[in-house]
Amino acid sequence: MTITREHCEASDARDELAPLRQEFELPDGVIYLDGNSLGARPRRALAHAQDVVQREWGVDLIHSWNKADWWNLPLRLGNQMAPLVGAGADEIVVTDSTSINLYKVLANALRMQQQRQPHRKVIVAERDAFPTDLYMVQGLIASLGQGHTLQLLDDPQDLPGAVTEQTAIVLLSHVNYRTGYLYDMAACTALAHERGALAVWDLCHSIGAVPVDLNAANADFAIGCTYKYLNGGPGAPAMLWAHPRHRRDFWQPLSGWWGHARPFDMAVDYVPEHGIRSFLCGTQPIVSLGLVACGVEIFLKTDMQRVRAKSLALTDLFIDLVEQECTGMDLTLVTPREHAHRGSHVSLRHPEGYALVQALIARGVVGDYREPEVARFGVTPLYLRYVDIWDAVQHLKAVLQGREWAQARFHRRGDVT
Repeated sequence: MTITREHCEASDARDELAPLRQEFELPDGVIYLDGNSLGARPRRALAHAQDVVQREWGVDLIHSWNKADWWNLPLRLGNQMAPLVGAGADEIVVTDSTSINLYKVLANALRMQQQRQPHRKVIVAERDAFPTDLYMVQGLIASLGQGHTLQLLDDPQDLPGAVTEQTAIVLLSHVNYRTGYLYDMAACTALAHERGALAVWDLCHSIGAVPVDLNAANADFAIGCTYKYLNGGPGAPAMLWAHPRHRRDFWQPLSGWWGHARPFDMAVDYVPEHGIRSFLCGTQPIVSLGLVACGVEIFLKTDMQRVRAKSLALTDLFIDLVEQECTGMDLTLVTPREHAHRGSHVSLRHPEGYALVQALIARGVVGDYREPEVARFGVTPLYLRYVDIWDAVQHLKAVLQGREWAQARFHRRGDVT
């Protein structure tokens, strides 16, 4: 069956998530397919930021640490976010960046293994992981000086053979940032545990995009950003989760006063809090923390099963339309077709991928580019429509047919997208 714009309009008319689009501020004339790098702004975010700055800071001043309960904001946000990732009460803190949180949980996991199974010194990760994950592992290993090594997977199917009696940690991105490949979290965690390893999950491209159930999967630790699908704002603080069974072993190397058991004693020696709060470091960025709630609250008006159903429908539509409209135009699908292994973005390889993305941006279709040659399009079900996907592919077809990418090919590389 040939897909038409009328088919897409009919899908929009049936879409039960369609009203949530009104919760976001979206520029006119833009089809925003970069939500897996930075989500759109919730409408409420501006008023909330003004309230924090004008009233909580400007009027209440220091009293807001208690009156507005700034002190407990990282845990309150964690509890608000918990249903999206299958976590329980007081199992998540929202704080710091993804990279810093990854360093904390890796250090904790390695310390646990050192105490129990000191012969385990290998961290298994994907070669195609987002680079900061590998950089943090490399930096941690260099600081330890105890013979730890990093072993890289070239293919997800290589995981069973890579996890051995020497493996301390299996570190995986639940959804791969470049390809959109979705791991089976429960199966991979079970494999790690069967071999005596701990499982650490990067949720940056899955939280708010696909259903996650950390407790059901029996994972050990997880981190993830809030500025992508959760729409928390540029540089918004990240989340950190640790399984409560590890509570007596909670430890992290960045022992700041916010993680102290009695922070206002102003004691010389550090005594860690025994709960998830022990993963906090220094004074928190209250304005940016507060904005995270604005995006999470929109998700709580629906559920992740509905979000996932629309995500799959939109990514199916994108893939099908590219095959219908852009055959023979040097596009190669990178994202898995199988629903069980697909996240919420579609990646296409083209010999002029960077220039292709720039030409689309000039037309108001905002995707992003990832080396090598990958044009990446993030599908955010809360505010994207089926007709947006239709129109985006029509622009893609026009750019390819008119070789508009040729004008952009020489303008590299200083921009983020």
